[in-house]
Amino acid sequence: MLDYECGWSLSFAGCGFLGVYHIGAATCLQERAPRILRDARCIYGASAGALTGAVLVGGGSLAESCADVLALAKEARKRNLGPLHPSFNIMKIIRDGLIKNLPENTHQLVSGKLYISLTRVSDGSNVLVSDFNSKEEIIQALVCSAFVPIYCGLIPPSFRGVRYVDGGISDNLPHHASKNTITVSPFSGECDICPKSNSANFHEVNLTNTSIQFSLGNLYRLTQALFPPEPKVLGELCEQGYSDALRFLKENGILNESVYVDLPLLAKRNPQDLIKYPKCTKKKNMPGNNTEEKMANMEKFNDQLKQNMWPLDERIVETLPPKLRKALQEACKEKCGFYAQLSKLLPMRVMSYLMLPYTLPVESAYSVAVRSKKLYPESLKKPAIPYSQEIGFM
Repeated sequence: MLDYECGWSLSFAGCGFLGVYHIGAATCLQERAPRILRDARCIYGASAGALTGAVLVGGGSLAESCADVLALAKEARKRNLGPLHPSFNIMKIIRDGLIKNLPENTHQLVSGKLYISLTRVSDGSNVLVSDFNSKEEIIQALVCSAFVPIYCGLIPPSFRGVRYVDGGISDNLPHHASKNTITVSPFSGECDICPKSNSANFHEVNLTNTSIQFSLGNLYRLTQALFPPEPKVLGELCEQGYSDALRFLKENGILNESVYVDLPLLAKRNPQDLIKYPKCTKKKNMPGNNTEEKMANMEKFNDQLKQNMWPLDERIVETLPPKLRKALQEACKEKCGFYAQLSKLLPMRVMSYLMLPYTLPVESAYSVAVRSKKLYPESLKKPAIPYSQEIGFM
């Protein structure tokens, strides 16, 4: 149960491409228990967790963010080396997505509420930043928090003249030890909202303050965090985040105190939930709020989704809210063009790997030239960074 007198906070763990789990969990909290987010004292996040927190507090769209993550994963999977290919500029894609998704006044919404975990390059210590003067400062802090050395590049980005890297390196789950902090992680462990493992293994590993159960499932998820799986798998992970958050709300009796939300789809899957939580299904006296009409509209929307080419499990169609379902549907669609189908053939894939020793040096040189051209003018505008910080992380 939450301590309403002392207040509570939320903390999202860093997890790379598995950030879609956070999006599913945050969507559930936003729709089923908005008080959890509205009255939270602070929202902490590292790497992908900070990105979710920024969208959640800063007025962005979680559905659009989910579509961006799946598009990013599809873009990475196109290349032979995946996200390690030199032509894949993950930080640029993340930055462009934040510019598009966050409103111009986002710094006013998140300052003092969102705490972003950073790792300072000079000494490796953890830094939490929460005060921002502009949208650009928030984006730069988020880029620093998501920058994995070597994986994302060789030169760490800077925030206010100081170089930082992934906050998960020093503290992947800020304020995890506080009993008033609701922790969210896509790895099975001791977090409040996390997947429940079927393994009988009780051994756990603590990775920079994140409790991870030692199991094959978590080992598989660790690889997926850096090397994204198919969009279908990410879509299922998003649904799991939603379901795990819903289970957390039920176990703590928070659904009974939340704002009214219609649960026709939940009733369709398990009618006993409506008997167990009657306050959630109490009809609210508002003009134009007709339960039967809403259920009919939801059924119609589900039928439209099923008529289209839906690559995910039907269970996901009936669990997630409409906006998130539509975003997942669009993101999971495969291209049906001639070139797209031709590139999937085994001979073409083998040929692309055989040509890799010849194409990789050319693409690497081109990528370095493009990034250097963009980096050089920016370095003239920013204050000089001490040489000790340049090499401190190495």
